[in-house]
Amino acid sequence: MTLTSRHTTRADESAGRIHKQDCSIDDFRACIEAETDLADYPHAARTEQGVLFYDAAAVSAADREELADELSQALLTGPGIVVFTGAFDARHGLDESTRLFTEMIAEQRAAGTDSGDHFAAPGANDRIWNALQKHALRAPELFVRYYANDVLALIAEAWLGPMYQVTSAINVVNPGGQAQNPHRDYHLGFMSTETASRFRAHAHRVSPALTLQGAVAHVDMPLESGPTMYLPYSQRYEAGYVAFNLPEFREYFAEHHVQLPLAAGDAVFFNPALFHAAGTNSSADIRRMANLLQVSSAFGRAMDAVDRSAMLRAVYPQLQRLAAAGDEAAVANAVAATAEGYAFPSNLDLDQPLTGMHGETQAELTRRALAAGTTPAQFDAELSALDARHLA
Repeated sequence: MTLTSRHTTRADESAGRIHKQDCSIDDFRACIEAETDLADYPHAARTEQGVLFYDAAAVSAADREELADELSQALLTGPGIVVFTGAFDARHGLDESTRLFTEMIAEQRAAGTDSGDHFAAPGANDRIWNALQKHALRAPELFVRYYANDVLALIAEAWLGPMYQVTSAINVVNPGGQAQNPHRDYHLGFMSTETASRFRAHAHRVSPALTLQGAVAHVDMPLESGPTMYLPYSQRYEAGYVAFNLPEFREYFAEHHVQLPLAAGDAVFFNPALFHAAGTNSSADIRRMANLLQVSSAFGRAMDAVDRSAMLRAVYPQLQRLAAAGDEAAVANAVAATAEGYAFPSNLDLDQPLTGMHGETQAELTRRALAAGTTPAQFDAELSALDARHLA
């Protein structure tokens, strides 16, 4: 079965699982080694290292729909990454927001808060989780100015359609901060290779359409400050959620990635399936601050609002009886149907990814409690504590 040679989705593509042995560095190279032709993107101002650059000041209502089509095509089958120069400025309170985020980080440090990170060692960076809500509560007027930004609205709707949901985390890579390993992002990119392989190929094709990744530079980011490294066109490789951890793919990334210096206010947006990694900050004094925007599709949410905690409290004694009878498959199926099996959204200030990519899920807690012989009363208390860690 060929999973990697096609650049576009076809109805006859396999729905089977993708395994490590399906990942071919030759197929990867053939899939992503492409030139970006500016003629294909008439609204772009220029290309640099294969990346499309747009002038935020040139965005107008007159050609908004055509530009949105162009941007979505660039993210889907083009280089997978676009930069808007001057996207955030004084009108959006860029400097005031930078000062606010700096104050928040100082407060976290003074309180001794350990900021866990998904792809870097705890303490290497400064993080403000759920910066969106904190920004809004501490400085409502500034928040409205900032998120009234039309470039963000344009590309979010272009990629995700209406009713998208914005979330934000401030990331500061301090001098000496080391480069990340190349990776893909949320959803499948936050899973182990083995877990990602359990999702069949069609899910690998769908996952990138559920999220838009973005980063707003809050300080000037010359190359020595280690701006993010990208591999243009790598989002086109279908097996990439399995491949990005493999040594030959990491080696290819190391040899072929691009790195873009940015000015404060520039904004980068990219397909979450694009291979990327933060660079090493080799500067002496640049604290590289970016507002990492993760914009989610409305279609990533369930239709019904379900109180799964109440369900678990009700069925836990029955699950214990089933477990005592030794029917492991039945227990697994019942837990899967009842408990929340996904770790997000969460309050990452309280439920920080200090030992892995995410905190414990309801399903993991339930399985652990059953294995340990936890009483219903103890389970109730642990579930309450878990629920509390997920509240903003």
